[in-house]
Amino acid sequence: MAAEIQPQPQARKPCLLSKIEALQDVVSSAVIIPKEDGVISVSEDRTIRVWLKRDSGQYWPSVYQTLSSSCSCMAFNPETRRLSMGMDTGSVCTPMIVKWIYCIYVCFLYLAAHQGRVTVVLFVLEMEWLLSTGQDKNFTWHCSESGQQLGTYRTSTWVSGLQFDVETRHAFVGDQSGQVTILKLEQDNCSLVTTFKGHTGNVTALCWDPVQRVLFSGSSDHSIIMWDIGGRKGTAIELQGHNDKVQGLCYASHTRQLISGSSDGGIVIWNMDVTRQETPEWLDSDSCQKCEQPFFWNFKQMWDSKKIGLRQHHCRKCGQAVCGKCSSKRSTIPLMGFEFEVRVCDSCYESITDEDRAPTATFHDSKHSIVYMHYEPTTGNLLTSGTDKVVKLWDMTPVVS
Repeated sequence: MAAEIQPQPQARKPCLLSKIEALQDVVSSAVIIPKEDGVISVSEDRTIRVWLKRDSGQYWPSVYQTLSSSCSCMAFNPETRRLSMGMDTGSVCTPMIVKWIYCIYVCFLYLAAHQGRVTVVLFVLEMEWLLSTGQDKNFTWHCSESGQQLGTYRTSTWVSGLQFDVETRHAFVGDQSGQVTILKLEQDNCSLVTTFKGHTGNVTALCWDPVQRVLFSGSSDHSIIMWDIGGRKGTAIELQGHNDKVQGLCYASHTRQLISGSSDGGIVIWNMDVTRQETPEWLDSDSCQKCEQPFFWNFKQMWDSKKIGLRQHHCRKCGQAVCGKCSSKRSTIPLMGFEFEVRVCDSCYESITDEDRAPTATFHDSKHSIVYMHYEPTTGNLLTSGTDKVVKLWDMTPVVS
């Protein structure tokens, strides 16, 4: 009997399902309500809204509440219907929405957790912990039942990204300096595990895959770095596919796809079910490692050879220091994360096959400047909010070919 070839799911172009436009200001954070046609949003106009889909197909606010100050971030637990909201004032509150159809909410905790704007807040149901970071350069965690502060960690600059692994109790903290710090949290203290430095701009988003034990970090330098945490090898793989600041990262574990969004409206879907290669370190040299021509700072060799020094470049595939003449070619190297053409030396260019150039990502235009993203795995839907004060819902369900 001939073996049956099973079709593989393929990413498709995101399909716009709905737009929520009745907003007075930019939505700073929003979540899709699992198993219900609904969205919870918090906005710079100091409002929290629960939007439910009507029979007409449009979303209307069923719950509306004005807050005392603007909400800067939010986390939602669907099991308890409890929100965790960080405020511009530095406080963190955890209300519960009692019914979707009534404007009723009960505030369980109101914590003066920070001295500046709260940047990220996470609720860990398994441990009843509330994690938060702020522009006051403090990372704190509280007991969500009692409100007691359990511990704090002082960072060198204010934190803009936060993820947590329940199994190992590791907190991943990304900050404005571009580094990612890993902390081991205990009930009342924490210890520094290690620090990763790879971005040239500030960290804007973090995403954690607890199955593959991989951390993704997005940055204002337009890049994404994939950190191999579980392999303990310190592997760092760059993903270059955006032309502007990366604003959001989401991971679809069932399809092994990373979804990223940027401030120019770009949505990139990365296929992570491929064997990727680590980008090489750039080598130092006083002369071209191909033709041995001196670089412009190598005065001795310039004098001895009576030649004018050349500008230094680096091959993105091998990392060697080369001159412009020896690296006149450009190529995509998708398995190394370079979806755009980058400089490579002539010998590496000859070694790259058409198969090596096969793209591992697809590119789409959301037609609004993305400020926040949220992915709901049970429905396969993606939410984006933009500077145009519009929230968009996208169907990201893969098709089978």
